[in-house]
Formats: sequence, structure tokens, C-alpha cells
Amino acid sequence: MIRRILPSISSVSSHFLKTIPICSPSPLHHFHSLQSLQCSNPINKNGSLWFQGIRSYSLLSLNDLRDNVPRKQKTRKGRGIGSGKGKTAGRGHKGQKARGNGKLGFEGGQTPIRRRLPKRGFKNPFSLTFQPVGLGKIAKLINAGKIDSHELITMKTLKDAGAIGKQIEDGVRLMGRGAEQIKWPIHLEVSRVTVRAKEAVETAGGSVRRVHYNKLGLRALLKPEWFEKKGRLLPKPARPPPKLKDKVDSIGRLPAPTKPILFFTEEEPATSPAL
Repeated sequence: MIRRILPSISSVSSHFLKTIPICSPSPLHHFHSLQSLQCSNPINKNGSLWFQGIRSYSLLSLNDLRDNVPRKQKTRKGRGIGSGKGKTAGRGHKGQKARGNGKLGFEGGQTPIRRRLPKRGFKNPFSLTFQPVGLGKIAKLINAGKIDSHELITMKTLKDAGAIGKQIEDGVRLMGRGAEQIKWPIHLEVSRVTVRAKEAVETAGGSVRRVHYNKLGLRALLKPEWFEKKGRLLPKPARPPPKLKDKVDSIGRLPAPTKPILFFTEEEPATSPAL
């Protein structure tokens, strides 16, 4: 079979060498760039079809770069005692380590690293995580037409407009970033608000109310369609715990409200509707 292939290879190679144009070498003995590899004789368009197929081939191109073959071959275990890793495959006889993996974190009897290193800090089970949003971002969304400044801006309004992310754990905190962009009165209901943000909104003639929602109430505010899909009714608004009464102004309303609750001072008490 090899004798039949060799003559064909020699004839093809001789034909290939005849069709290749002679290239003038660079005057330098060493190639310093690809320009030195250019041929002085132009390639004939009517030349050999073989050479036309490979004339675009470059001696150095990005598609020819590839990493070297692995220097360390994978050890094949359980393929005979002659390899040194046959039968028990280096695990020994019996035992937990011979049959499967050892216990996670076990270091052979010595004190593991998770016990050698000291503890740092603690996790407060009563901590609350609020997602921040600046007044400047709200002003940009109002100018873009995604938020109506004439209506009450709730946490659901901010979520639908893209001002905050979808993962809201305990509520939203209103920050004072970009407070100078608020030049018209707006009314907001959020979980927490900074002093600078509250002063900026009230200076423009608006109001900010801190409302309380528990986990279930916050879900009902942000995703009321979830309860409709499950065939459930919206839960009743939860009252804040005693420790949070000083940090909120009122109980959250469900479903999402559209009109703000005005603040009344002692000089202007709230008038009850006539019966």
C-alpha cells in the first residue's frame, strides 16, 4: 500500500514545486518582519489551481496559534499492576478513603484550618437591607417620561421604571445624590430616607413618607400578580414592631397607592369628614 502511495506523492510534489514562483530572499540572513518574506515575482492568476488554493496562507497568523500539548499525561488507574496504579490504584486496602471521598475539611487528625483561625464579627439576625436610590436618578427618569411626577412615587413605581433592581430584600432607601436636579414637587413613599434627601424634596414643595412593609407585604406591593396567579387575596398591611415605630411614619398600604397621605402639624390638625 505504501509503495502505491509514494509515486503519487512524488509526482504531486514535483508539480507543486514547478508552479511556485521563485521568491527573492531578504538581504538580511535573519527575518525580522513579514515584509522580508514577500515574493518579488507576482502570482499569476492563471497559475496552478493548487497554489491558488493556498496562496492566501500566511506563515504567521492568529488562527495558527495554539497552546502546546499537555506536558503531563493523565494517569490511567486500574489497568494492571505493572503501571503502579493498578488494582487498588494507590488507595490501599479498605477504609473510607479507599471507597470514596473523605470528610470535607478533614486534615488527617490535626486541627483543621476552620478551627485554627479565629472568628471575626457576627451576623445580626435583625439587620435590614435597603436598596439605595438617588434623587438624581429619579429626576432623570421623570425627564425621560418613565415616571409621572404628578402621581405618588412608590417602591413599585421605582421598580417598574428601572430605578432599582429586582432583588429588594427589605425596602428602598432614598439618598440625596443629585438632589439639585429636583426642581418640582414630588411625593414619595419609601422605607427609609436620608436627611439631605428629605430636605431637598421638601424644599421643592414635595413630601417623603417612610412606610413599613414586612416581607409578605413587600411582595404584595411589588408583585401583586403573584397572588392573583396563586388565587390568593392580598394580605393585610402589617404593623411595625415596637423597635421600628420611631423609624417609620405610617403603615404601608395595599395595593399600591396612587395618592399621597399629607402630613399634618399641630397647628393644622387633620379634619375628620362630616358625617
